[in-house]
Amino acid sequence: MLSYFIPTAKGLAPLLEVELKEMGIENTKQMNGGVTFDGTLEQGYKVCLWSRFASRVLLKLNEFKVLDSLDLYMGCSTIPWEEHFDVDKTFSIDFSGSNDEIRNTQFGALKIKDAIVDRFRKKFDQRPSVEKRDADIRFNGRLWKDKATIYLDLSGSPLHLRGYRTIAGEAPLRETLAAGIVKRSGWQGEALLDPMCGSGTLIIEAAMMALNIAPGSLRQTFGFESWKKHDDECWKTLKTSAQVYGKRAINQCDTRFYASDLSREMIEIARKNAQRAGVAELIEFSVTDAKKVMPPEELETGMIISNPPYGERLGGFSDTITLYTELGHHFKDAFAGWNLAMFAMDTELLSCLGMRAAKSFKFFNGPIECVLKNYRISAKRNVEQKPVLETPTNEPLNPWTMGRGDDQFEMGQESESEIVFKEAKQIKPAIYSEAFANRLTKNLKRLEKWAKRENVECYRMYDADLPEYNVAIDRYGDYIIIQEYRAPKEIDAGKVRRRFLDVVSTVRYMLDLNDDKLVIKVRERQKGRKQYEKLDSKKQSLVVHEGQAKLIVNLQDYLDTGLFLDHRPTRLRIAKMAKDKDFLNLFCYTATASVHAALGGARSTTSVDMSKTYLAWGEDNFAENGIKGNHEFIQQDCIKWLQHAHETFDLIFIDPPTFSNSKRMKDVFDVQDDHVELLTSASERLNLEGEIIFSNNKRGFKLDVEAIKALGFYIKDISQASIPEDFKRNSKIHQCWILTKHN
Repeated sequence: MLSYFIPTAKGLAPLLEVELKEMGIENTKQMNGGVTFDGTLEQGYKVCLWSRFASRVLLKLNEFKVLDSLDLYMGCSTIPWEEHFDVDKTFSIDFSGSNDEIRNTQFGALKIKDAIVDRFRKKFDQRPSVEKRDADIRFNGRLWKDKATIYLDLSGSPLHLRGYRTIAGEAPLRETLAAGIVKRSGWQGEALLDPMCGSGTLIIEAAMMALNIAPGSLRQTFGFESWKKHDDECWKTLKTSAQVYGKRAINQCDTRFYASDLSREMIEIARKNAQRAGVAELIEFSVTDAKKVMPPEELETGMIISNPPYGERLGGFSDTITLYTELGHHFKDAFAGWNLAMFAMDTELLSCLGMRAAKSFKFFNGPIECVLKNYRISAKRNVEQKPVLETPTNEPLNPWTMGRGDDQFEMGQESESEIVFKEAKQIKPAIYSEAFANRLTKNLKRLEKWAKRENVECYRMYDADLPEYNVAIDRYGDYIIIQEYRAPKEIDAGKVRRRFLDVVSTVRYMLDLNDDKLVIKVRERQKGRKQYEKLDSKKQSLVVHEGQAKLIVNLQDYLDTGLFLDHRPTRLRIAKMAKDKDFLNLFCYTATASVHAALGGARSTTSVDMSKTYLAWGEDNFAENGIKGNHEFIQQDCIKWLQHAHETFDLIFIDPPTFSNSKRMKDVFDVQDDHVELLTSASERLNLEGEIIFSNNKRGFKLDVEAIKALGFYIKDISQASIPEDFKRNSKIHQCWILTKHN
């Protein structure tokens, strides 16, 4: 009998042992890194050909005690290497393990190489050559404490290299790991869908299982083919039998396979891989967004199995949070009654699906610890799908560099959020922060009463109150927006990720929130009008109320919603000031201030901005409110327009960007350096006794008081009065002045 060691990836050893027993191999034993057994040469070949989980097939040549490098050399010198390969063949050595004397794997491999070469020299006066990459025959040395084991590698190249995948996508799964995921998913042969298939490894491995195609039958070479004791007749019999069986099985398979991906290029790669694997005719490929994929009409149930992208593959961890949250909602809505198996880098990430797993398995994708969770999607709920909102623009103070105030929980009458918190039927998630929950509850207790009293339906609930939970949370009616501020590089990324997941899970639990009413964004410091860049084209919107105004909030297409929450008091002030006046709104964005002015009785409004898109949005806001009359929208650089305009106005609102270097602007604009010139031009368009409301959100901005007075203005600082209740803790969110022109 021959002794074998079959190494495999961490997490796959139990599956490998079951697989070996199904091959008729007895005396199996799991050990660190794989499974051992005693068997025949035919059984060793069979593992090379049929195993879906084995990394290699190692045949033991010798085992001996090793205390130092001399013991390793002498033990290897006794092995009859000449019985295994000829001197004209190349060989290579893989070595792993260490002890007190042999601490370097390269040194261990070198000692084995020396023993082999010296034995050949003594017997034949010749030596074989070492070839690291494409050697004719490979040997493997493993050292554990004081015991060394030397193996012949029957597989040659690793067994996960099936032969069908010549091109892979970014961060691909090894075929052996993919097979393990399929096996652990609980799939029993029902219809199978991978909505983010990449290069197709998961779906191809599943199809090969369904057809019982031997994974080794696609490979061109094995390590044992250059071995002198190789039994070619036995091997050919096994391989021919496997190939014939696979060809017969393909006509008998009733299982349906579906694979889709957002990338057309990856779908083409997956299709070619499937063709090489011999399973292409069983798989229906399509280019589809995973958040839009639907089950085939003829299927009432089936299984989804997927390894969604994460981290840098998406551009950022918060993008991953968003993806998983949206996937959870879509799967629950569109695939009710299906089974779902999701493979991800950690269990925290999968909590964003908003589902409770029936089973969980730990795996390793290379050095990365991962998890597979299996779910049963409950029966279809009658829930109308709602759009998701984007986030507002203005930035709060940086909580990573600032202290915070008292965190004590105030007792008193229960707010609506506290009642929801107590009555929520869902089970408290494993990822949950008591400190964050207490602070959010405290904020809601205060803000819900204020919002109800003031008839405010869009407000900020939390603004990085606790430095370790660096997010802003806004309510837009029934929708909740969580935006994560980018942490400094010196903050551990894992800690940032954990805390952000704490926030997402806690908010979902506390507010009993459906996933379709939650959106997550990463917020970074924006320059100029970068915040206006388009993100998507879903064209979903929601109408919200503010005072007398109805304002359209864009739900998906841009980083911002089109409504700056911190300027709510300023807009309401404009509504009162604008009666019977000609109103000018510079850098108007979506013209929300112009809407308030018109509804307040302005004689005319003029809204100026460089963006055609946002001016059209402003016109839609006017139409939503049924506003007609003398109202003009001008697409132009505001600074350039002021220099050539001839009209005069009674009230001007100016809220410029902090900085802009837009290609459509003649020069770079910096509000600190250029505000005097801007206000000088605006004063020339202002009637006597007219007023300018000037605001900006540049941190540390200093108004040039003397220069502004020299223009003939009375100056009134209304910054504190213009900060709404929901932004009180961030008193520097913006600064605002009323400049009144006098003779």
